[in-house]
Amino acid sequence: MSGIQEEASGPGVRPETTLFAQAQAGCSESLNALMEQHEGLVHLVVRHQWLLSLEYEEALQAGRRGLWRAVLGYDAERDSRFSTYAYLAIMRYVWGDVKAEQRRIKREVPIRILALYSYEAGVDPAWLKDQEEIRDSLLALVKRLPEEQQEVISAYYGLRDQEPQSLEAVGKELGMGRGRVWRVRNEALVWLSQPAHSQALRSLLARHNQRQYELADQLAQTWLKRRGGRNGHR
Repeated sequence: MSGIQEEASGPGVRPETTLFAQAQAGCSESLNALMEQHEGLVHLVVRHQWLLSLEYEEALQAGRRGLWRAVLGYDAERDSRFSTYAYLAIMRYVWGDVKAEQRRIKREVPIRILALYSYEAGVDPAWLKDQEEIRDSLLALVKRLPEEQQEVISAYYGLRDQEPQSLEAVGKELGMGRGRVWRVRNEALVWLSQPAHSQALRSLLARHNQRQYELADQLAQTWLKRRGGRNGHR
């Protein structure tokens, strides 16, 4: 570290500028010194970032990668203050990991269909405690549907490790009109929502109470009245 200190103490030379030059030239001591010096900035960014289901420690690791890239890419002659430059880099890396975590959750637990059990536009990942068990319970429930409904639900919600598809795309794939796909999907959703069928899944999602049962029944009655018939599966 003596070489760093000697060079940094010369007349008219900013110590941090020298550290950046040495870090970018491959000096691990200078790099570590800058990383340690600006660790607080990583914590600041993470505390102000919307992490969703990403763990705080994982966000810190992402932020440190961003800080590392900022140290290696910073040009003191051209760029703004390092804290401003690094803040943006850290934020990009943290947000990148947040989005990657959301994509992982959506692959493992199809959040869009789980909204059926919360009666909201989306589902808070915070209460998806055991994603593997939730996914297994959901897929087992879908397998109890008639084959046509299984195909529609699986394609529409992306339950077979593919991206969710539109009604039109599902219809094209299965050789069905959009209206037919819409009816098949809705009939399947009514059945899937019934507490008598979805009791195990509802328990995992903490949606296993009288109020949720009443909402599910209202959904079923509304659909049955609209289609003018009855709905039942094995």
